[in-house]
Amino acid sequence: MINRPLVLTYLYLFIYILLSSGVILYNKWVLSPKYFNFPLPITLTMIHMGFSGAVAFFLVRVFKVVSPVKMTFEVYATCVIPISAFFASSLWFGNTAYLHISVAFIQMLKALMPVATFLMAGVCGTDKLRCDVFCNMLLISVGVVISSYGEIHFNVVGTVYQVTGIFAEALRLVLTQVLLQKKGLTLNPITSLYYIAPCSFVFLFVPWYLLEKPEMQVTQIQFNFWIFFSNALCALALNFSIFLVIGRTGAVTIRVAGVLKDWILIALSTVIFPESTITALNITGYAIALCGVLMYNYLKVKDVRASQLSSESIPDRIIKDWKLEKKSSDIFTPDSNNGNGGNGSSDMNIDEEAPLLASSRLSHIGRTQVGNHNQ
Repeated sequence: MINRPLVLTYLYLFIYILLSSGVILYNKWVLSPKYFNFPLPITLTMIHMGFSGAVAFFLVRVFKVVSPVKMTFEVYATCVIPISAFFASSLWFGNTAYLHISVAFIQMLKALMPVATFLMAGVCGTDKLRCDVFCNMLLISVGVVISSYGEIHFNVVGTVYQVTGIFAEALRLVLTQVLLQKKGLTLNPITSLYYIAPCSFVFLFVPWYLLEKPEMQVTQIQFNFWIFFSNALCALALNFSIFLVIGRTGAVTIRVAGVLKDWILIALSTVIFPESTITALNITGYAIALCGVLMYNYLKVKDVRASQLSSESIPDRIIKDWKLEKKSSDIFTPDSNNGNGGNGSSDMNIDEEAPLLASSRLSHIGRTQVGNHNQ
């Protein structure tokens, strides 16, 4: 008999990996001078933000799919604006890197995401500096350095852009945790885009006006509506797919899926873009960094589980253990079978660190909202 929830889970994982890889390869193809030749990363990012913001506006205000969050001007100014600024910066720098370095090397550099998050969390005081985590950070850094040393077409400008984008994204994630969670504000993907995308668009307008607008006036740039529409649509769909995956799986599953996506993307990029050459030293360095990333993920999941156990009262834990024993028995009880409900809630309690995924383009997703998103 086919397990329908399990099939849906794997389907969502497949869609997430497909869209995540597709958006990256599509952006590279659009921006690269060797292919579509649209070397304007800020413009492309503004198209994404404008399209996402417009779709979110129609879903919230016109079709009323979700209700807007009650937000004061103080919360918007102190939370949404700083987060939007770093979100825009991370997309801008990340897309600019495609002009200078290969997709494969970009994915290898993205292994630095836990290092950046660890450092930013330490600076902001949201995480304690621990010896075991610090050792993992050193391992990741050594792996990335080895991988960079083995890069044939190493480009300093592209590497600086990508690393800067990684640190901007890490700071955005930490600020999201510090600002939104302390305010008790939770955003789903639609409301997240509704508030953050327009603000990010405004932030990108200034560098666009100074850097890319003069170039567009003197250079003949080709514009194909269907290319940019489909590209923006894929970027929007990726946000929703991340939400679906987080709502269906545990932290371990989604992290493993992210690692699998990176390997697939590295392999695909060498096929689609023949100029991307991978050396043995690249792979060796990335494998070393990946070991550190996996260990970091394991420690974070372990910490979350430990904090959940310590936060439970003794009566609650006894009841939970009794329910688990009852669930494992062969006795059928109608009340104990609620489709995905029980499974989803237990898994979702492990997903506290899911928004820290490098591929995540969402603001903090509230536990209650994600837990209720069982389709």
